[in-house]
Amino acid sequence: MSAGTTVKLARDCAAIQIPVGTDVTLKAATPVDIVQTLGGTYTVHSMGGLFRIAGQDADALGLTPEPASVTSAAQVVSEQAVWSVLKTCFDPEIPVNIVDLGLVYDMGLEPLPTGGHKVFVKMTLTAPGCGMGPTIARDAQQKILSLHGVADASVEVVWDPPWHQSMISAEGRKILGLG
Repeated sequence: MSAGTTVKLARDCAAIQIPVGTDVTLKAATPVDIVQTLGGTYTVHSMGGLFRIAGQDADALGLTPEPASVTSAAQVVSEQAVWSVLKTCFDPEIPVNIVDLGLVYDMGLEPLPTGGHKVFVKMTLTAPGCGMGPTIARDAQQKILSLHGVADASVEVVWDPPWHQSMISAEGRKILGLG
């Protein structure tokens, strides 16, 4: 199944209402239009609104969840690995990852005395009132923590400098049709 498909939920399903970020339960047999399937999550339209469904609930949509990406145990965590995993995080309303949207302002990697590394990320959102900020930050944090060698991760949402469209990468602009 792909974006643009209409299905009826096979079971009650946890979701997050977009853009307010409120946890809701969508009831079994509710018809939903799948509008975005990126980064292991699903954005659906139903009952006049948008909702984000986690990958673990793909079965409610009649889908098989994407397998979690796992790095090799032999691989040492690197800045490149962190940037790569951040590129699998998406705003549920925009089909561009948070890196190419220009939402990630800073990323640092620090070795811990007890072993492993701590990753620090500073990111913003396209609009200060977006209720999805905690959800997107939590998604980024969980994906960073899935990297072998990462013992701790901090994702902070900041507002300075304010985000604007000029921060979108060339790849992001291409996807959005901005030239």
